[in-house]
Amino acid sequence: MTAQIKTGFDNEKYLREQTAAILERVGRFHDKLYLEFGGKIVYDFHAARVLPGFDPNVKMRLLQLLKDKIDVIMCIHAGDIERNKIRADFGITYDVDTFKTIDDLRYWGINVTAVVITRYQNQPAARIFKRKLESRGIDVYLHYPTKGYPTDVELIVSDQGYGANDYIKTSKPIVIVTGPGPGSGKLATCLSNLYHEYKNGIKAGYAKFETFPIWDLPINHMVNVAYEAATADLGDENLIDIHHLNAYGKKAVNYNRDIEAFHLLKRILEKITGGVSMYQSPTDMGVNRASAGMVNDALIQEAAYQEIIRRYFRCSVEYAMGLSEKETLDRTLDVMNKAGAREKDRKVVQPARKAAKDAEKAGKGDTGIYCGSAIELHDGTIITGKNSPLLHASASLILNATKYLAGLPDNMHLLPKSIIDSVTCLKRDVLNGKMVSLDVEETMIVLAICALYNPAAQMAMESLKDLCGCEVHSTHIPTPGDEAGLRKLRVNLTCDPEFSSKRLFISE
Repeated sequence: MTAQIKTGFDNEKYLREQTAAILERVGRFHDKLYLEFGGKIVYDFHAARVLPGFDPNVKMRLLQLLKDKIDVIMCIHAGDIERNKIRADFGITYDVDTFKTIDDLRYWGINVTAVVITRYQNQPAARIFKRKLESRGIDVYLHYPTKGYPTDVELIVSDQGYGANDYIKTSKPIVIVTGPGPGSGKLATCLSNLYHEYKNGIKAGYAKFETFPIWDLPINHMVNVAYEAATADLGDENLIDIHHLNAYGKKAVNYNRDIEAFHLLKRILEKITGGVSMYQSPTDMGVNRASAGMVNDALIQEAAYQEIIRRYFRCSVEYAMGLSEKETLDRTLDVMNKAGAREKDRKVVQPARKAAKDAEKAGKGDTGIYCGSAIELHDGTIITGKNSPLLHASASLILNATKYLAGLPDNMHLLPKSIIDSVTCLKRDVLNGKMVSLDVEETMIVLAICALYNPAAQMAMESLKDLCGCEVHSTHIPTPGDEAGLRKLRVNLTCDPEFSSKRLFISE
């Protein structure tokens, strides 16, 4: 029943061209190149969603090809640590994501040279983070808010400005500077170390490696519009790089922050290097060759279109939960309108809402709220699920989908009532839980237990892996157990900004 997943991106062609572009840039600077890595260095799921076939870890494969030539510096903004900023695709905070990234890099055979806490102002959470890393043998450096920034270049490029920051010692010709997300302080870290390098007589260079926006695609290409949706909280807007147009007479796409800051950045680089201009435009700084890997534009345009809708739903939920501002939600709606996108263009939305209405008609639900969910499988089949006193809607959905994939009858019961009753008893009578129906995580555990003696359950469990990359929509915000289970299945989840319970505190 497994359908072949269509691909619009050639990773091998991309790797060849991207590696060549980076090495060519290294060749311009004989001593050292600081390469700012934008986006996610590992598990770049946004890129994988908008460029079907894109390997989420292709950047790691790139670094492996260069690993004898690189040092890696990780940056994290002290304010993000203090605010417990969340990386949405893993549901973990930026400080925890830093730990995870260090582990992931080690798994790929690449060690992190140092971690830099940027804009450090003695925040208590940042101090704790620093001690945790140092106790595990990881070098931690502190960088402070830059004096004079952004108006006084003389002060910025001085011992009181960049010179007040710790000098990060590296030994390889390429220094990869990355972070858990935007605003981590990567550029300032590069510039600060460039200042120290030039003071030490090392003529280092700087370049930027960001996947989006893709500079040599049209400004309104759906991939670039999807970038605006993904960065709505930052207010990013794609523009024609006026500096590039003036210098070369060629159109190139960049985003407003880079274009607006380029004049200042150019002055800072010229001050650091003694008047030698490295670049004439922000596009010049980039080494992105993502367009080289695009082999099916129509497929990619549709995938990016769907990502715009997903981002709108995500922002709507974050606003309902108090995690984002109304201004951000308004921007995602503006991007939706720019793309001509509608909620119903996401195929799983209407079936999920219909499933919720069906649950209400049946009068079943353990919270008095009726939920529905739907999944689009890789062969285009839509499967639905609804909540009941036994199962959450998403849990019901996963069982229904695995039965379809395994070729099992829809009316077959994979989980014996006796086992469900036992789990319910545990949750209600032993653990004093208020919501006793099974969530996705619990359902998968029970399914695994049943697979020991039930061949049908075994077949269903083995089908779980075929859900990876499928589209899912729920009419309600998932509980922690549903969210964790669906994240592990690696489905692309959206939901309506409605709560699944009238209770304010949900701990399951």
